[in-house]
Amino acid sequence: MARIGPGDVTLTMADLRVVTRFAAECAAEALPLFDGPDDGRPRAALDAAWAFADGAERSRLQRVTAVDAARAAKEARTPAGRHAALAAADAAASAYLHPLAKATQVGHILRAAAHAAHAVELADGDAPRSGDAQLDGVGGGARHRSWSTSCAATRARRPAAAASPR
Repeated sequence: MARIGPGDVTLTMADLRVVTRFAAECAAEALPLFDGPDDGRPRAALDAAWAFADGAERSRLQRVTAVDAARAAKEARTPAGRHAALAAADAAASAYLHPLAKATQVGHILRAAAHAAHAVELADGDAPRSGDAQLDGVGGGARHRSWSTSCAATRARRPAAAASPR
């Protein structure tokens, strides 16, 4: 467990694995939309996320593959492909959710799901209902899982209340 400073929170590796598994489940659904058939960078990022979620040590692998997948997104030929690659990048990066009491860290939990849903929408002619269906279908319902995962991480992120002097 790591603790950064006053007001920050404790996150265990088990907490980080739950977040990463959720992000990987979401990104996996969109990965086939990536349009770089000879570019394995998004797949490598997703594989790195799964490795960590399944118990491997968090390592440089998740950081490097996340950056590489984000670079692949810039080279995607379609907007759907771009968002699919970004979902994979965010899945790998989610292993490095920081124990900082800042709302910006929630992005590590939800960005992969958002990019994956948007990729599906764009691939289906910018149809929002497609993204809704994708969120409802992933891992028993990503929309439900994101709420549960966010709540669990938020509870973990909340600093303990100071003891009452009474």
